[in-house]
Amino acid sequence: MRASRLLSLVLLLQTRGRMTAADLAAELEVSPRTVYRDVEALSGAGIPVYADRGTGGGYRLLEGYRTRLTGLTGAEAESLFLAGLPQAAAELGLGAEMAVAHLKLLAALPDDLRERAERVRSRFHLDAVGWWRAAEDTPHLATIAAGVWRQRTADIAYRRFDGTAVERTVDPLGLVLKGGGWYFLARVHPRPGTRTAARADVRTFRVSRLTAAALRADSFERPADFDLARRWREWSADFERSRHTLRTRVRLTERGVELVRALASPITAAGLDDRSPGADGWCEAELFVESVPVAVSQFAAYGPHIEVLEPAELRAELAAYLRAAADRYGA
Repeated sequence: MRASRLLSLVLLLQTRGRMTAADLAAELEVSPRTVYRDVEALSGAGIPVYADRGTGGGYRLLEGYRTRLTGLTGAEAESLFLAGLPQAAAELGLGAEMAVAHLKLLAALPDDLRERAERVRSRFHLDAVGWWRAAEDTPHLATIAAGVWRQRTADIAYRRFDGTAVERTVDPLGLVLKGGGWYFLARVHPRPGTRTAARADVRTFRVSRLTAAALRADSFERPADFDLARRWREWSADFERSRHTLRTRVRLTERGVELVRALASPITAAGLDDRSPGADGWCEAELFVESVPVAVSQFAAYGPHIEVLEPAELRAELAAYLRAAADRYGA
C-alpha cells in the first residue's frame, strides 16, 4: 500500500508540478504528517523532491526529472501489451477495466516507449482458442473469478465428464486458461457426514461444466503455501498420465511413425523414441493410449500404416471397425 502511495505522490508532482502538503494529502487521502514522512522517504531513496518555503510554496520535483513508470524499459513496456488477453479479460468481466488500464499506461509512458507499445498492440494478437473450436460457454466464470479475487466461499453444481451431477461447497483459489478452456482450482469442503481430511483437498474443475455457482457471505483464508502455477503443472502432468493407461504393441511403417508423431499426444508418441523402420519397412513400438475406444478411432486414422499386435481386444475392435467401414464403401 505504501509503495503505491509513494509512486502516486511522485506521479502527482510530475504531472501537476508544485503541490502543497495539504493538496497532496487530499489527493492521497492521508494526513499532511503522512505526506511529510513520505517525502522524506522519497528523498532518502534518491528521488529529487524539494520543498519551496513561503507563500506559494510546496513540494516539487527537480526541473527535468521524470520517472519512467518505475523504470520500465522498452522491452518491458512491449511485454505488457504483448501479454494482454483482451478476450480473457472480457470473459472475466474486466474488459472495460483493461481498456482503461491500457489507456493509463499509454498516457504515463514517455513518447518513445508509447510508440513501441502501440506498435506491439497493432502487430501482435493472441487467440487462445484452438483451431476448429468455438469458445466455451462459461456463464459462471465471473462468479468464480469474484470468489478468487475476494476469497469468498462458493456453492457450485457441477456436471462431471461422465454426466454425473454433483454439488459442492468450495473455496476458489485460482483460475487457469488452457487451450481456450477455463479451469479453476478450489479447496473442497467435506460433505455433511464425512470425516474432515487431514490435508486440504484441492481439486480442479472445468468452468464450462458448472451448471450453477453462487458466492456465500463468508470468506476464507488462502493456504499460505498454495502456488497456483506449480499446482497446475503437477495436476496437468498427473491428468495426462492418468489418461494414458492402456499399453499397446504395434507395428508401424515409416509413414505410420510420421503420423503418430504428428497426430498423437506427446505421451503416446513418446513410445517411438528414436525408432525407425527396419529393412522390411516396419518397426515395433509400445504406445500408451487412453482406452480401447480411443485407440480405435486414433489408429484407424493411420490406415494401412499401423498393425496392432497387442492387446487382442484392441486388434479385434480395430479390425471390426475397419471392416465395417470397408463394407459401407464397398456396397
